[in-house]
Amino acid sequence: MPRTTARREVTLDEYRSCTVPKAELSSADIHRVRELKAAGVIEKRDHCVLTARTITGVLELSRIRLVLRPKLPIAGNRLIGWLSYANGQNSTIDEGLRNWPIGKDGYAGLVPAALLYECRLLLRRGLRRDYVRQQRVDTTLRGRLNVEAQATRCFGAVDQLHVSTFEYEDGGWENLVCGAALAAASRQVSDPLLKRQLAIAAKDFPSPVRGPDALRLLARGRYSVLNDHYRPAHAWAHMVLGGGGPDDLLNPYGFGAHGLLLKMEDLWESVVQRMAVDAAATVGGRWARDDADQIWTHGMHGTRTPHFAPDVLLSFAPPAAPVGTTPYLPVDAKYKNYAKTNVSREDRHQLLTYIAGYTDPGNPLALVVHPDPNGPSEHRLEFPGPRGLVGRILVLGLDTRTDPETAAEPLRKAIAGFAASVAGP
Repeated sequence: MPRTTARREVTLDEYRSCTVPKAELSSADIHRVRELKAAGVIEKRDHCVLTARTITGVLELSRIRLVLRPKLPIAGNRLIGWLSYANGQNSTIDEGLRNWPIGKDGYAGLVPAALLYECRLLLRRGLRRDYVRQQRVDTTLRGRLNVEAQATRCFGAVDQLHVSTFEYEDGGWENLVCGAALAAASRQVSDPLLKRQLAIAAKDFPSPVRGPDALRLLARGRYSVLNDHYRPAHAWAHMVLGGGGPDDLLNPYGFGAHGLLLKMEDLWESVVQRMAVDAAATVGGRWARDDADQIWTHGMHGTRTPHFAPDVLLSFAPPAAPVGTTPYLPVDAKYKNYAKTNVSREDRHQLLTYIAGYTDPGNPLALVVHPDPNGPSEHRLEFPGPRGLVGRILVLGLDTRTDPETAAEPLRKAIAGFAASVAGP
């Protein structure tokens, strides 16, 4: 594959467009961009128009290097914390050790760096050892004789014995997955220092299995108190090996497509979901995901379409509450900068539908949560009508310059206020 430096770099911001000469895009390139949904492609006579969406990252094509930049940038040393938070990880971020520069690989380079960090922690702690089944050929019987192999390969001879043994070593599935991910990442990143560090770390793990085999090990693997500390490393390994991330945060094609793409909308939605659910749990609420809690649309001939629900629907039902009296709070994540622009007409209609379908007429409230790189922000929208108040929308901007726990404070305050307003006497 040609060196990355030989490619012309094309930078494209979210929702922006640019033109690229058709000579620089092969038919395979166009197919790949469309398949990954990295950008919209309109083919003209002598050029192509590329239009970015909400996917960011770096995509290596045959003649160009497509850099997709987010409209609401998050610093590298912060983004890795937000990714960890969205993935359900709570490990402490060591800013000195996790020096997260956003280099030529863009946000994609942060994932191998995170994998390297977590694997180094495992090495420092000591890799988990367990009894691993081994098939070997020996001159003495040690373990159980593999009768089938002995009969079909040695034809009755006993100078070489095919035996099955259990050896106490570090070749368990947990370490094999890490080794495979480190080896795969070292072949794909462009930063020479990170490439070398990944390759060195891979040598400290057992001989890696192939990427697809590692993904199957991850799918079958089970965690206990003995190996639970492997979860963070496996989360990043899953992304690097092309299996997507938790909640499909990352494009499932991974580095196999010579790029790693991050869908910022999905990242923000996952972050807001965890923030809202954690905040509700502290004041007696829960995430309402049962069918009985959802709005359904009945169509022709009794058919029913998928439910119509916000990103997070919080329920604050008191004990032994009568049916139909449960207070609900819709929370919707919007990857838009609503601190500078008004909530769009479409989003207002969407939120008012949630209010009409879920909330009590006496407290018609919904929350919109968006990222704000300039600091926390808040404003309210009220919708009066001829029959009284139709609904209220509280628009909250969370500070992406800080860590998720700190940034979530305005959302925690709003949810706690709602819970107090619907609490019984």
